[in-house]
Amino acid sequence: MRRHSLRAACTLVLAAGLAACAGEATRRSAPAAPELKPGVPAGYLGQSLPDSLALVPPPPAEGSAGFAQDVAVHAAAQALRSGPRDVLATRDAELGFPQAAQTFECALGISITPQATPRLYLLLQRSMVDAGLTTYHAKNHYNRQRPFVRFDESTCTPGEEAFLRGDGSYPSGHTAIGWALGLILVQLAPDRADAVLGRARAFGENRLVCNAHWQSDVLAGRTVASATFARLQGDEAFLADVAAARDELQRAVPVDAVRCATEAAAMQPIPGVL
Repeated sequence: MRRHSLRAACTLVLAAGLAACAGEATRRSAPAAPELKPGVPAGYLGQSLPDSLALVPPPPAEGSAGFAQDVAVHAAAQALRSGPRDVLATRDAELGFPQAAQTFECALGISITPQATPRLYLLLQRSMVDAGLTTYHAKNHYNRQRPFVRFDESTCTPGEEAFLRGDGSYPSGHTAIGWALGLILVQLAPDRADAVLGRARAFGENRLVCNAHWQSDVLAGRTVASATFARLQGDEAFLADVAAARDELQRAVPVDAVRCATEAAAMQPIPGVL
């Protein structure tokens, strides 16, 4: 696998979102972590990433039953644009911190900040990089066209469309990130498993609403995320951060209930999604 080219490609995708990750409070309160670039923490796995090309089958070919399912779900998801689910999907498209960390606050019932939960914050930052990088061997190999390009439509993030046109759709990097973080948070708080995994699923499926991915991209993203999560279980630095983050959860501040009620109301199901 071309690890150096994969790292460069994924850095382009994640750097804008991760540039704000390593704030001063995080650097003061959590152990120093290796960096992809100044201010952007590296993942845990380095050259030990799972091989996404070996993990997922080719995307559905045009004319196949799988592609017909993708097209049907695409139409159903686009019917939710300009509604509450579209607002949530637009918010979830942002991979920068603290926004990405806040994704799971309602599911966990706590506020996630570099001041109150520095080890959890760092854990999410670094794991995000691993999950995102792991998608790129398959992404680069298949270079699948995204649905908004296929149908000449818009997305929920117009400013990113030029980049997305040249970035492979399969598997979904956002989904891999959301599902991997969800699995990690369940490891920390198993009593919140239903809420956390429900939010992780919605996070990935919001890429359908945003018109950035096909359903098969999302399903493949979960597979890649699961492999990344499994590989992380053998990393000592990751496990140390998990233990520290678990302790932080006992002292965390409850999240705003009003905001969470609004989020829950927005997570309406997408018809036809598997």
